[in-house]
Amino acid sequence: MNKLILALGLMSLAGGALAAGKPCEELKAEIAAKLDAKGVQGYSLEVVNKGEPAGKVVGSCEGGTKEIVYRRS
Repeated sequence: MNKLILALGLMSLAGGALAAGKPCEELKAEIAAKLDAKGVQGYSLEVVNKGEPAGKVVGSCEGGTKEIVYRRS
């Protein structure tokens, strides 16, 4: 019985961590690495609050409260 309660507790903690999402700077670095690997040049990535009209949305972070937008320079 104690093992079952422990297992359920750990699963609930893991679910909360997944729902939190990635930190914005970590996701921004991953997206930049993918763009650089494809040879994309002359762009900028910016973290903005969700819903702000700022460019093409390429990612969502911090539990969906912020977005990463792509702009050509």
